[in-house]
Amino acid sequence: MTPRSVASLRIVSDPRPVLPSAVFGMLIFVVAEMMLFAGLMSAFSIVKSGALGWPPPGQPRLPVGATAFNSAVLLASAVVLFIANRSFVRNRNLAKRPLFFAVGLGAFFVVFQGYEWVMLIRQGLTLTSSNHGSFFFLIVGLHGLHAIAGLTVLARAGLKLSRGLLAPSTFAAAQVFWYFVVGLWPVLYFMVYL
Repeated sequence: MTPRSVASLRIVSDPRPVLPSAVFGMLIFVVAEMMLFAGLMSAFSIVKSGALGWPPPGQPRLPVGATAFNSAVLLASAVVLFIANRSFVRNRNLAKRPLFFAVGLGAFFVVFQGYEWVMLIRQGLTLTSSNHGSFFFLIVGLHGLHAIAGLTVLARAGLKLSRGLLAPSTFAAAQVFWYFVVGLWPVLYFMVYL
């Protein structure tokens, strides 16, 4: 290369936005978790379709109506998180209240699910009472663990936001995980409860 050709080389910046690594990593994790839940739901569907009646005789029915209300609360948390994100883009200080409100709605969902579990156990539905109980507690419990993890991530993001230290990519990754938790629940509700 001649000095003249070296001088004519320019560094061209790529105008396309780059997906932050935190978001990309969270998306990979979410896809893996989707495969886990797909496997569980597939096994549940096979067992349920082979049963003579569902739920099995002597097992309590799941609280469809109360859980529908709780599902609406969880979906509302996603809407409020969306509002928090819109506020975050405009003025980060305005995002604090909706973010913590979304966490509060999610926490209500988890506590309500815990109450539901206690009532079902009192009625005789346990991990060992039947396939119905085993699948219910495994699938709904695993979702509950994901909800608790998502709430922890969102609460941590809220604390960072309060200190002025929340990076947009960190907030975006937390939102990806919470939207996964919220988006998965209606599928689980329809397959397990109905």
